[in-house]
Amino acid sequence: MQKVLILGGSTYDLKIYLDQLPGAIPQTIHKAPHREGPGSTGTGKALPLTYLGVPTVLYTAFGNDWYGRQIETFLHEKKIEFHKIIDPAGTQRHVNLMDKKGGRISMFITQSSERLTHDFTLVKSFIDACDIIVLNIIPYCVSLIDMVMASGKEVWTDLHDYDGKNDYHLPFLKAARFVQLSSDNLPDYLPVMQQMIREGKQMVVCTHGPEGATILTADGLHMEQQAISVGNIVDSNGAGDSFFAGLLYGYLAHKNWETAMRYAAKCGALAVTDEELCFRGLNASMLDV
Repeated sequence: MQKVLILGGSTYDLKIYLDQLPGAIPQTIHKAPHREGPGSTGTGKALPLTYLGVPTVLYTAFGNDWYGRQIETFLHEKKIEFHKIIDPAGTQRHVNLMDKKGGRISMFITQSSERLTHDFTLVKSFIDACDIIVLNIIPYCVSLIDMVMASGKEVWTDLHDYDGKNDYHLPFLKAARFVQLSSDNLPDYLPVMQQMIREGKQMVVCTHGPEGATILTADGLHMEQQAISVGNIVDSNGAGDSFFAGLLYGYLAHKNWETAMRYAAKCGALAVTDEELCFRGLNASMLDV
């Protein structure tokens, strides 16, 4: 199978589980179970891709601190191939509030550096050795975009809650031919997807949480994928990254887009049943069941 290089995205997160998300009225919450662990969109994609047997390398940054050491230990334990660069600002950390319906409020309580000192010769060696690049919308990845585009490799990106006009996302969008985004901040998502296809994207998929997902392709496919229902939502963190991984796995396995979307929906659904970033029992054989 082709090799995937993932650029950017590791944090150490505190996840707090609530019956419902806080409202505008001040309140005291007396019971808030919590769990800490690695997160973010790079780790969140590398983990399910590794479980699915896709040769994957994660190029990522975190601090030379306790939180960074926990991330490094996790990546080793999960047998994820990775290369780290040290962020002098320390490890980025999030606090994620999650309710039983899959709702989430994510707060960035520390920030990563916007610019880092990359060894561009080393990065080029990773790019040369891969077949597909996943370019995450991490600030320190901006300085890698020219090199990514010059490589001629297939580029995938995840724009997350892109609102259709935020200039920050545009360099990542320009670099990629395969795009994932969500409709969280984009209720009128279809015209934006159609415009991306007109501008040369090969595939655009928009996720809608429990309402499923929509895919458009350059060869005219327009498909609505229903979400796969699960009995109990344990942790919605990482579901979008697992969806992305399932879709990319289907593509790499030479499945049609309809099958790849089914794989994506299954990976996303399984992810919310597990406290970890993705379903710990995930493997390729279960996707066709």
